[in-house]
Amino acid sequence: MDSGTFVLIALAIVVVLYVLSGIKIVSQSEVIIVERLGKYQRTLNAGIHIMLPIIERARVVRQRGVGMSSRIDLREQVFDFDRQTVITKDNVMTEINALLYFQIVDPVKSVYEITNLPLAIEKLTQTTLRNVVGELELDETLTSRDTINSKLRTVLDDATNKWGVKVNRVELQDIMPPVNIQEAMEKQMTAERDKRAAILTAEGEKQSAILKSEGEKSAEINAAEAEKQARILRAEGAAQAQILQAEAEAKAINQVAEAVKGQKSNPVNYLLAIKYIESLKEMTSGKDNKTVYLPYEATGVLGSLGTIKEMFKNVQ
Repeated sequence: MDSGTFVLIALAIVVVLYVLSGIKIVSQSEVIIVERLGKYQRTLNAGIHIMLPIIERARVVRQRGVGMSSRIDLREQVFDFDRQTVITKDNVMTEINALLYFQIVDPVKSVYEITNLPLAIEKLTQTTLRNVVGELELDETLTSRDTINSKLRTVLDDATNKWGVKVNRVELQDIMPPVNIQEAMEKQMTAERDKRAAILTAEGEKQSAILKSEGEKSAEINAAEAEKQARILRAEGAAQAQILQAEAEAKAINQVAEAVKGQKSNPVNYLLAIKYIESLKEMTSGKDNKTVYLPYEATGVLGSLGTIKEMFKNVQ
């Protein structure tokens, strides 16, 4: 083999190695920033690409959990921040840790607009969290997680927009007040529960008393109505009985009058005699009663008896 052939073979090998070293395969959801002679050239998306070695190179960036890498992950990422101490509006020191969900939407800005993107996002989140919680009192902080999350997401999204980052969600994991504050809150909660229980008991007793009084009132009204109806019915019955008795007496008088019609006897005397006899019978109806009662007007009674006798004679 002469020297010319050896040189050609060596050149061919160098060219092949040069080309092979410039082949880049990019995975899905990843990109590579290519610089030519230190200046941004293009962005390599998913697929196979050829770079010019020595002239072009992939920009190496810092990524959280990975370190320095030339590949930028476009998937949504989560940052779990360590617990940090914040001071509320009412000067209570509280420990809070948060979760941040973000996504790189512009790889070029994430590389050239910020030096250390993970560190910048972490520090920005911590300072924003302090500012937002510092505007709220402890009770508001414990009960307004959704409000805090919304404010954090809005502020962080606006601040990271120039870095090509989209903040999708911010979540507060734990809010831990000091131990003495927790004990005081537990006592307050116990007192509130006791208060609600006492109020509910009082309300129940009140309703029970009201229902009982309404029941007694209804019972008295019903009893009064029943007594009223009974009296009305008794009065109506007595009146009806008197009417029937009067009608019977009137009928009897008419019959007696018809019987003695044309005679000298008076039918009234006849009826009076009957009444006297019935009264005497009632007064002497006792078993041991040996006393004989005579009406004050005995002559009237005897006259009435004579009238009865005379009527019987006339009838015969």
